[in-house]
Amino acid sequence: MKQNNGAPALPHCSGCGIQLQTVDTGKPGYVPEKALEREPIICQRCFRIKNYNESSSVTPDQDEFLRLLSEIGTKNALIIHIVDIFDFQGSVIGGLQRFVGSNPVLLAVNKTDLLPKVSNWNKIRNWVQKEAKDLGLKVADIVLCSAKQNQGFDRLLEAVDLHRGNRDVYVVGATNVGKSTLINRLIRDYSDLDQELTTSRYPGTTLDMVNIPLDDGHYIVDTPGIMYPSRYTELVGAQDLGVLMPDKPLKPTVYQLNEGQTLFFGSFGRFDFIQGKGHQSFTCFVSGRVPIHRTKLERADELFANHAGELLSPPNPENLAKLPEWTRHEFRIQKGTRSDVFVSGLGWVKINSEEGAVVALHIPKGVKTLVRTSLI
Repeated sequence: MKQNNGAPALPHCSGCGIQLQTVDTGKPGYVPEKALEREPIICQRCFRIKNYNESSSVTPDQDEFLRLLSEIGTKNALIIHIVDIFDFQGSVIGGLQRFVGSNPVLLAVNKTDLLPKVSNWNKIRNWVQKEAKDLGLKVADIVLCSAKQNQGFDRLLEAVDLHRGNRDVYVVGATNVGKSTLINRLIRDYSDLDQELTTSRYPGTTLDMVNIPLDDGHYIVDTPGIMYPSRYTELVGAQDLGVLMPDKPLKPTVYQLNEGQTLFFGSFGRFDFIQGKGHQSFTCFVSGRVPIHRTKLERADELFANHAGELLSPPNPENLAKLPEWTRHEFRIQKGTRSDVFVSGLGWVKINSEEGAVVALHIPKGVKTLVRTSLI
């Protein structure tokens, strides 16, 4: 194999696993020729992420992601599917079952450190099991964990040992679910590699399959993070991404609302209490960096038109203008149910009353939103 200029093919990046090349600065895997003398050799993109915490727009397209995933079904493999408990419905890989075939799947539910410490973990696990089943995902086991706090990691390793048998282990997940962090813990404990994979808060850090040798001759295979445009976190820039993604335990905020009241989440979105019996309670689970502003429904449109990106901030006006226009979604919450109104990447609002209600969300077009059984 040769590069486009006829030179011999270069090795793979030690950070993201992509084939290195010295020809095109705008394509994945670019590395300056003088950087080939370094050890380990990493592409320019990984170098900037590692040293300057810069993101890059160079990522494989969806067809390439699907091609890589489709290979898994032809292997004898154990699949670790990592999801983000803060963005569960947004981070589950849709249609994963058809890619993995009959291979067993471990569902690693990461970022549990973000949930309140008083959470009932048995109920959380049961909730995950039901939601996964409803989404058509067959799982051999579910592990609640926090890569950041090193919680549940021993349990994950036990599950891997139990279900792996004579198989390689493939790790799959959407972007920003903490996949590389978990992989790096595996590298430190179970591999002879003296370096870690590139980790970043930015999407798409791993650009190709990365094979990590294990002592028994098998491999842990890290796959690229899949980018879903239906997740709010894929639409915003680096500055706003740091606002949306919580890095500390959530502090649920309870609001007592009457009919005709609205909650703004900065200028990221809005929640309307349109109709319901009496004074009702709503609990907001969003990043602590996202300010919440309450107003009357009759003033909401005017308030947004006059103060979006200013009083209602973040994002600022320049970044707000880059987002799709808002779309209204109305939901009827059935009496006798405990429900969350969920927005992928932003969080959720729990409807505490069982009296039933009509509510609405206003969020950028294309962002996934739904009503689900309450997580907490």
